[in-house]
Amino acid sequence: MTVPESTYRVQLRPEFTFADAAGIAGYLRDLGIGALYASPVLDAAPGSTHGYDVVDPTRARPALGGEEARRELSALLKELGLGLVVDIVPNHMSVEVPKANRWWWDVLKHGRDSGYASFFDIDWERGPILLPVLGDDDAVAELAVDGDELVYYDHRFPIAPGTGTGTPQEVHERQHYRLIGWRRGNAELTYRRFFDITTLAAVRVEDPKVFAETHGEVLRWVADGDVTGLRVDHPDGLADPGGYFRRLRENAPGAWIVAEKILHPGEPLPQSWPVDGTTGYDALREIAGVFVDPAGEPDFTALANELGVKTGYHRVEAEARRLVTDRILVAEVRRIAAQLPYVDPELARQAVAETMIAFPVYRSYLPEGAAHWAAAIDGARRARPDLAEPLAMLDAVMRKNPESELATRLQQTSGMVVAKGTEDTTFYRYTRFAALNEVGGNPDRFGLGVEEFHRLAAEREAGYPAAMTTLTTHDTKRSEDTRARMAVLAEVPGEFARAVRRWTARRGIDEPSLNLLAWQTLVSTWPIEPARLRDYLDKAAKEAKLRTSWTDHDEAFEADVAAWPEDVVNDAELAGDIDGFVRRIEGPGYANSLGQKLVQLTAPGVPDVYQGTELWDFSLVDPDNRRPVDYAARREILARVLDGELPEIDASGAAKLLVVHNALRLRREHPALFRGYRPLRAEGPAAAHCLAYTRSAGLAVAVTRLPVGLDAGGGWRDTVLPLPPGTWTDVLTGREVTGELALLFDRYPVALLVRGDA
Repeated sequence: MTVPESTYRVQLRPEFTFADAAGIAGYLRDLGIGALYASPVLDAAPGSTHGYDVVDPTRARPALGGEEARRELSALLKELGLGLVVDIVPNHMSVEVPKANRWWWDVLKHGRDSGYASFFDIDWERGPILLPVLGDDDAVAELAVDGDELVYYDHRFPIAPGTGTGTPQEVHERQHYRLIGWRRGNAELTYRRFFDITTLAAVRVEDPKVFAETHGEVLRWVADGDVTGLRVDHPDGLADPGGYFRRLRENAPGAWIVAEKILHPGEPLPQSWPVDGTTGYDALREIAGVFVDPAGEPDFTALANELGVKTGYHRVEAEARRLVTDRILVAEVRRIAAQLPYVDPELARQAVAETMIAFPVYRSYLPEGAAHWAAAIDGARRARPDLAEPLAMLDAVMRKNPESELATRLQQTSGMVVAKGTEDTTFYRYTRFAALNEVGGNPDRFGLGVEEFHRLAAEREAGYPAAMTTLTTHDTKRSEDTRARMAVLAEVPGEFARAVRRWTARRGIDEPSLNLLAWQTLVSTWPIEPARLRDYLDKAAKEAKLRTSWTDHDEAFEADVAAWPEDVVNDAELAGDIDGFVRRIEGPGYANSLGQKLVQLTAPGVPDVYQGTELWDFSLVDPDNRRPVDYAARREILARVLDGELPEIDASGAAKLLVVHNALRLRREHPALFRGYRPLRAEGPAAAHCLAYTRSAGLAVAVTRLPVGLDAGGGWRDTVLPLPPGTWTDVLTGREVTGELALLFDRYPVALLVRGDA
C-alpha cells in the first residue's frame, strides 16, 4: 500500500488546471510534500469551480486539460517521487444542465426504458420524474419546443421519441418528467438528491453495474499507478457504505483510501470499513481544541446571553434539525415514512422525523452502530411521548430487517438532517464562541485538555496511523489561522466582551447571533477586504435562516448586513478601536497557529496542507477559501528558508513556512522517526502551557499553548521539559537544546527536536 508521508490539497478548476498543478509540483517537492491531493478531476458541470458536480465519470475533465494533461501531470509526479490522491464523489451526479449528463438525459428521454434508469435513485412508482425548475407551476405556459427539445428559457430537456407534436404544453404532458415550480422541490421530489440540492441527483453505486460504470476510469488510473490514493466524498449518503468500501478496496487493493466520515466525539469509525481512516475532522477538533482556554467559557456564555444569543446548544440544534425535517427534506422524510406500516401516515412521518432529529451521530450502519440507533429512538421517545406506538414499530422494523428500504433510506437521510441541521444551520445560530463551530466540532464543549489530547492521539496511532489529519479543508467554516487567532479570545474574554459591547452600541447588526459572529469573524481576519466579509455574512445570515434565507429573503435586513463591513471600516474611530484590539491578540494568534500546525504535521496520521496555508491564511468558508494562491511569493520565501534564513514571526507568514517545510521534510526523509506516540510532560509553574510528546526514541515535539496566560503569569520561568537522554537539536533553528523551556522557546514558540543518534 502506498501511504503518503503528507499531502497537499489543491482545488482544481478551469482557472487552475492539470497543467497549473504540474507547474507547482516541483515547489511541492521542495516544500517536503509526499503527494498532491486533488479535488475531483472527472468531468463536471459547465463552469464548475469545485468539481463535486460530476456529469461524466468516464473521463478526465476537459476543462482541466483532459486525459492528455492528466497523464502528463501523473508522469511528472512520478518523476518527482510524489503520489497523487484524487477526490471521488460516489453519491451523486450533477443534473443542473441535463444535456451535459448523457446518462440523465437518456433517462429523461426514455424513462424506465432507459439503459440508465437504474443508475439514479428514482421513485418510479410515483409517476413522472418531477423537475423543480420553473418559477412557479403556471410557467408551463412559457414552454417552447425547439426541434426535439423542450425549452424553458436557458433550460433544455429531451422530447421522447414520437411525442413532439402539438402545443409545448401537450408535448410536456407526454414526457417521462414534469417541470414544476422550484418551491415544490423540497416536498415533492421523486429522486433522491444530495442534501437539499435538487441539481445533484443520487447515484445507486450499491448496484455492481453502476459501481463499475462510475468507477471504471478512476480505477484504471489506480491500476496504472497514476493514482496512489482515493479520498471518498460523503460516504454517509450511500445505501451501504461498508459494502461500497469493501468493493472499492477489492478493486484498488494498493491504494490509500480515506473516507470523509464526520465522527462525533467518542464515535468510532465502523470496523467493517476497509479504509485507512477519515479525512481528519476528528483530528482537527482535537488539535484546535487543545489551544482553547476552557476558563473563557463563563464570560462568553454571559456575553451571548446579554446580547440575546441562545446558549442552550442542544435546544438550538433540535430546532434547526426540525426545520430541516419539516421544511427542507420533506420529500425524503415522507418517502421513508411511506415504508412504515403504521395506520396514521402523519404520525409515521413525525416518528421518522423525531428519530433523525435525535440522532447522536450522523447515522448508524445497522447492524453496526446499534447503540447509536437505540439512542436516537430513546431521544425521540423523550421528546415525543405521544409517538410511543409508531416509534416502537419503527424500532422493531429497523432492527428486524436492517437491509430493508426503510432502514436504508432512514440511515442515509439521518446524515443529511444532521449535516443540514447542525453544520449548516446550528453553527450559524449558536455563535457563543465560533472557533468551536467546525465540521465535526462540538460547540458546547469549550476546549480540550492536554491529557485527553494525548489519549486520543495515542488511540489514532494504535488504530488508524494512516488516517488523514487536517486543520483546513474546502469545507471548513474558517481556515486554521483564522481559527487560531479566534482561539485567543478565550484567553481575553472580559476584554473582548467589553469591546463587543462598545462596537455593538456603535454599529451592531440587528440579529444577535449574526452580530456576535460578525465581531468574532472581523477580529480574526482583520484586516479583511469588506467585500469578502460582506459575502461571508450574507451566507451566514442565510444559512442561519433566522431573519432571511436562500429562498425567503428579507431584503431590508440583507441590505443592512451588506452595508455593515464598509460602515465599520469607514468609521475611523471604530476601525481604530478594532485595530488596537487585534494588535493585542495578533502575536498570541501567531503562536497558536504555529503550535497547532506543528502538532498536526508531527502527530499520528498523514497530515494534509490545504492550498496556500503554508503561509498565514485568514480565509472563511467557501468560496472564500478557494481564492487563488500566490505561489510565486511562496517559492521566494521557501528559497530563503532553504538558504538558512530564520524568519521573524511577522505578517509575512515566513515563520509558518519554515515550520511546515522542516516538519514535512523530516517526515519524508526519516519516516521511521514518526512511529509511536508517548506524552512528554513539562514540570514547573508554567507546565500547563506546554504540549509535548515523542513520536519515537529520536523525535520529540514541544509547543506553546494558551500564550496570553503564559505571559500574564510571568513566562516560563524555571519550567522544564525533561527530555529522554541524549543530545537534542531543534530542527527549526539548528541549535542544540536542553529541557529549559525559557531557552527552548526563546526564538519560536514551537520546537521540533531530533536526538543526535537518531
